[in-house]
Amino acid sequence: MVSGSAPRSSVLGFYLHVPFCVQRCHYCSFNTAPLEAGQMDPYLRALHGELDVLGGLSWAGDVTIATVFLGGGTPSLLEPEALAAILDDLRARWRLADGAEVTVECNPESVTRERLARYRAAGVTRVSLGVQALDDTVLKTLGRRHDARGARAAFDAAREAGYDDVSVDVMYGLPGLAVDAWVSDVERVLAWDPDHVSAYALTLDGGSPWGAGGVENLPAEDDVVAQYWALTRAAAARGFEHYEISNYARPGHRARHNLGYWRAGEYLAAGPGACGFVGDVRYGNIKPLTRWRAAVDAGTLPVETSERLTPRQRLAERLILGLRTSDGVPAAWLAERTASEPALARRIDEWERAGHLVADGARVRLMESGFILSDALFVDLL
Repeated sequence: MVSGSAPRSSVLGFYLHVPFCVQRCHYCSFNTAPLEAGQMDPYLRALHGELDVLGGLSWAGDVTIATVFLGGGTPSLLEPEALAAILDDLRARWRLADGAEVTVECNPESVTRERLARYRAAGVTRVSLGVQALDDTVLKTLGRRHDARGARAAFDAAREAGYDDVSVDVMYGLPGLAVDAWVSDVERVLAWDPDHVSAYALTLDGGSPWGAGGVENLPAEDDVVAQYWALTRAAAARGFEHYEISNYARPGHRARHNLGYWRAGEYLAAGPGACGFVGDVRYGNIKPLTRWRAAVDAGTLPVETSERLTPRQRLAERLILGLRTSDGVPAAWLAERTASEPALARRIDEWERAGHLVADGARVRLMESGFILSDALFVDLL
């Protein structure tokens, strides 16, 4: 686990999980908990306790935190004072890099200009808004608590609060979402002039209500592909770079914390169910709130699962994560992976001949068509 594995890098990211939601979305498979009376204060005490334990690790004083990401759940349910105290705790135990990126995920219905301004005063530099859709009927189907008007109001509130790095999350492949309706949503979101857009195709994971019980009226696969291409082309026309399979950014506005993931960087994690990666160890915290709190109260790290990656696993993950980005990976990495597997080498050649993958000097990267087909290649790379 993390206590027995020193980081290889002197620069880390830090992920903090805030599990609470007022209402669980039907597609969500993340570790969430209902926000009930009396739950927030014990959670915050335990979170600070976990930061104490992590900050006491022998190497904690030797590393710099370059990015912080508060995810959930719904982190924007945190009162500004509580969020400020968390960031103060981080600063007291670790060096935060000059210009560190500090992102907080926000649901539109839970933010106001005042709340976001106070987040900014506490040190938040970047807001990620979970808009998901701009069709009120689709939003209701998803289990979201905001409407299209509220989504736009939340974006405007972020700008009025002084943020110059605002990301908007949207989803495609949703039940009842026709291609023309998606195109309309895309154009409306891009017209807001966000700095970053994350677009995720609906997946029916087993941990979600829809994954467990199913959902009707899903679009055909060809329609999902058409929705992908509609966003890709519309974003390019407005000057966005498609820098990762699901992410688009204006120049200078890539999500630095997530880039750390895709570059197989190291990151600490705190909170119930939070996952981290330090040295060659990938670990996950206890998920249930009560058990997570009990472990912290006992003065131990609340780690429930851990895995020490083999060199083969490490190479495969670096390839898969790196090929998710437009930067690609060093050609030498791919050559190493395919050296003893002629069948895999032939498959890579097939992708290159088809125009899905390109070798550009010393690097290899996927093209747009390769992005949408990437899962098939990633299975082989494992």
